[in-house]
Amino acid sequence: MDQNTNISPFSDEYFMKQAMQEAHKAFEADEIPVGAIIVCNNRIIARAHNLTERLNDVTAHAEMQAITAAANYLGGKYLIDCTLYVTLEPCNMCAGALAWSQISKIVYGASDEKRGYSRLTPNPLHPRTEVVTGIMEDESTDLIRSFFAKKRKLR
Repeated sequence: MDQNTNISPFSDEYFMKQAMQEAHKAFEADEIPVGAIIVCNNRIIARAHNLTERLNDVTAHAEMQAITAAANYLGGKYLIDCTLYVTLEPCNMCAGALAWSQISKIVYGASDEKRGYSRLTPNPLHPRTEVVTGIMEDESTDLIRSFFAKKRKLR
């Protein structure tokens, strides 16, 4: 068990906490605070957060950055036997990339009521991809709301 949080290592909560750390990095960099990690055999092989502002690239979502890093680490384009932990439900673009990667499992925190892939028919994910939702949902939602509240104050 993690003595500070009573969360056992290798649990969805443990790995989602790691993704939240990445989301906080994005928040501090004035990026939309979404963080992602990819795990293979209980080992984190990729860490990423949104970089769309820094890179001036609309495709630089946390998931896309993590997919690229994991594929480079593994030396191949498929993420079979890997799990993505991401603080916000993937958008359609990211869901398509995740489908092509054949990732085995996706765990996300907050739902994206406007742009989340789950509102699409048909479902864009690979048919064998397992999806778990709501892990650290409140923390993920609070961070995103805080970010946009801060942005509105600055206008």
